[in-house]
Amino acid sequence: MKKLSARRRHPLAALVVLLFALAVTGGLYAAFSPSEAKADDSSAQSLAIEEGKKLYAVGCATCHGTGGQGTTDGPSLVGVGSAAVDFQVSTGRMPAQQPGAQVPKKKNIYSNAQIEQLSAYIASLGPGPVTPTKEQYNPAGADIAEGGELFRTNCAQCHNFVGKGGALTNGKYAPSLEGVSPKHLYEAMQTGPQNMPSFPDTVMPEEKKKAIIAYLDTVNSDKSETPGGMEIGGLGPVSEGLFGWVFGMGAMIVLTIWVAARTAKAKKS
Repeated sequence: MKKLSARRRHPLAALVVLLFALAVTGGLYAAFSPSEAKADDSSAQSLAIEEGKKLYAVGCATCHGTGGQGTTDGPSLVGVGSAAVDFQVSTGRMPAQQPGAQVPKKKNIYSNAQIEQLSAYIASLGPGPVTPTKEQYNPAGADIAEGGELFRTNCAQCHNFVGKGGALTNGKYAPSLEGVSPKHLYEAMQTGPQNMPSFPDTVMPEEKKKAIIAYLDTVNSDKSETPGGMEIGGLGPVSEGLFGWVFGMGAMIVLTIWVAARTAKAKKS
């Protein structure tokens, strides 16, 4: 007669197995399901886009079209990216007061939160340059000498060699870069506003943009030295030539009159 040996299970064994199964299931769910943080970010982004769309309908749609497709009064905004919106709106260039050869800088009418909402909406229309972070445009530690060389090669033809600005054709102009924030300088290089060519990272990497910003920060501050003497506004050879012509010729005329007067007096005596 065979004896059947049966092992008796501990009463809590089933409970342990159940708890283990629940733990594994919860871990898998946490690993493969979207996190609450991501869901919150997505919700916040959607809300920003909706608010930006409302702001766009009031302040931008008249010229750029109801869907950003552009009209005869304004270009398409599809694909311009959030960086272009941040630059144009933060500097007050947009919304434009009136059409003209070039939209000037003026007082900004939107808050930072509203600008972010507008940027989010325009960015949703198509991929484009993204608003840079502080780390991207902070010029600390950049090569100032390299920045000067890059600026003189790529920018000085329009903006003057120290960024004082200059006239262009048909009523257009290159604005002065004195006092422009590093963020807006970076965005301008990213997006190429109005008459300016764009310099994306594929053409001019982030480090070189930082170098240009560092150069402009140096030459337009008290840290700048002028070993050649009085800079006469830093406007270049035109102002220097005018100064030499007016004062040089003036001095020569005064000297000529003095010599003529002395000669006439000598003849009389």
